Amino acid sequence: MANATKPILPVEGKRNVLITSALPYSNNLPHLGNVIGSVLSADLYARYCRARGYQTVYVCGTDQYGTATETKALEEGTDPATLCAKYHALHKSIYDWFRIDFDIFDKTPTPHQTDIVQDIFAKLWKNGYIYEDETIQPFCPVETHNTFLADRFVEGECSICGDKGARGDQCDACGGILDPLKPEEREASAEGEAANEVKATGWLVNPRCKVDGTTPEARKTKHLYLKLDDISEELKAWYKTTADNGWSSNAKAITQSWIDKGLKPRAISRDLKWGVPIPDVDGLNVEDYARKVFYVWFDACIGYISITKTYTDGDNREGKNWEKWWKNPENVQLMQFQGKDNVGFHSIVFPSSLLGTKENWTKVHRISATEYLNYENGKFSKSRGIGVFGNNAKDTGIDPDIWRWYLLSRRPELADSEFKWEEFIDVNNNELLKNVGNFIQRTLKFCVAKMESTVPAATVNNELIDSHKASTNQILASYIEHQEANKMRGGILDILALSTLGNKFLQDNGLNNKLLAEEPERCNTVINVTINQVHLLAGLLYPYMPTTAEAIFKQLGEEPKPFIPDTFDFNAVPAGHKIGTPEPLFSVIPAAKLDEWRDAYGGEELKKQKAIEAEKAAAKKAKKLADKEKKKAKKAEASEKKPDDAAAAADVSKLSLEEKK
Repeated sequence: MANATKPILPVEGKRNVLITSALPYSNNLPHLGNVIGSVLSADLYARYCRARGYQTVYVCGTDQYGTATETKALEEGTDPATLCAKYHALHKSIYDWFRIDFDIFDKTPTPHQTDIVQDIFAKLWKNGYIYEDETIQPFCPVETHNTFLADRFVEGECSICGDKGARGDQCDACGGILDPLKPEEREASAEGEAANEVKATGWLVNPRCKVDGTTPEARKTKHLYLKLDDISEELKAWYKTTADNGWSSNAKAITQSWIDKGLKPRAISRDLKWGVPIPDVDGLNVEDYARKVFYVWFDACIGYISITKTYTDGDNREGKNWEKWWKNPENVQLMQFQGKDNVGFHSIVFPSSLLGTKENWTKVHRISATEYLNYENGKFSKSRGIGVFGNNAKDTGIDPDIWRWYLLSRRPELADSEFKWEEFIDVNNNELLKNVGNFIQRTLKFCVAKMESTVPAATVNNELIDSHKASTNQILASYIEHQEANKMRGGILDILALSTLGNKFLQDNGLNNKLLAEEPERCNTVINVTINQVHLLAGLLYPYMPTTAEAIFKQLGEEPKPFIPDTFDFNAVPAGHKIGTPEPLFSVIPAAKLDEWRDAYGGEELKKQKAIEAEKAAAKKAKKLADKEKKKAKKAEASEKKPDDAAAAADVSKLSLEEKK
């Protein structure tokens, strides 16, 4: 954790940054697209902010409530709490391996979550932004179950394609959006339909309860709806004030699309046991909601608030330190990182819920959303074993910093991007080893070997040195600009440009024994300048490769305290300072790993294809051998026949002309 003792709180007059990454569901494992889309991107920005001296808190945790969790628990034969504890630990271990430095990584099922969700709901209810509506839903009549069923708890045959394993919300076979009941059985009121949700195109034939296989009955039930339409004007006015704060283009487009379609009431309750209970408020018959909880997308984003409270106030339910972050919009910037499929809930539903309370909440300053990361021209698929998932990365034996660097270099900022093993290997062997690593090792080894590990004084000024320092600061300015805009791929190009500049500076000055012997003062200045540049490079690398940066600081003989200044004066490492021992930061990944990793993470389909190809190759080889043997046999036969023909010809030559006739 970034700060394991006293919680960081906003300081008036300083830049205060509250960072969140989308709360991952604790019912599955994240793949690399999930990692780069939220937690890793947020981690880079948090590390950058800390290195700039901002008051920074990065909160995250697992989103544990919802239908998907109850369904998964049922499949695994356990209860939701046990399931979530298992996956929470798995998520945490994966993020620890990737060196994600949360200030807190918690979960949604806490007393703080219940308190804050119910309080927000009570204020929305009081202010007239919640209403009840009656709908038709599937109900399981079995005495031991006896409850309304969420869509995913109903299974049956897809009316579109006929697949018999369809769920009440979707058919995985054809991708169709389904209702659990036939349209005439489920006539939801127009008001009750959630806005911005894809309308069902089919339904389940012969529906059955997932729990006990019973045919569900269509019964009336009440649900609660958030009046997004009544809050829409206030939301649009707020959005205008924040949309130009550097939101990613997809986040702006998705938000505007929701607004353009017109916001409508959205259901915020579900027929589940696992979730935040509906509270008893004036005017609401709590008995109608005794077996219902809040819909996960109403309370999930509120999880950021409750997790922050756990960080600032511990178990104190009366604590108010969290409000210094969440009810302080004048002094706090809320930066949220996520995949594009989560945008609408963060830019519409969550801020609308806060606006409707009429309290002074800290609302999102910027949403940085990614497109999709694909795998080798296809998609990640856990069920088919395609792609690298969070728990697989460490099995490669490659250091987490290399993974971080590569994923951030392919961050899908403007369009979908691809994970490719060939590029992964190339990035390590060329960008990192031959560029970054070469500059650092060449500089430090020369200092150790020729200058007794002591940083020499810089006493020479010339146009080449002045130009180099100016170019370094131009790259630094570009790096800061890219990080402030969350253009993380641009930051990588800046780092590579800085190390390339350093390598060129060494080359242009002809750093070698001859320079040291003939122009010792210029040689000393070159080493002084480049050692200071290595120090700056370590600071810029830190958000991307924290352990590598710490290793560089150690080799410089310094404490690993990265700081990214506005400008760099080349005095960070003073003359007379003793550096440490240079050691290789990167090593070559053998080319042979390409096929090994492609085979290991290509899934069953690739293995089958490989087997078919191997079979064909073996058959081709066998045919070739057979043809060769056949040819050889013919040749041998022809050789045996040749002497007989020659003998016959000799006998004929002895005959007289008359005999020949």
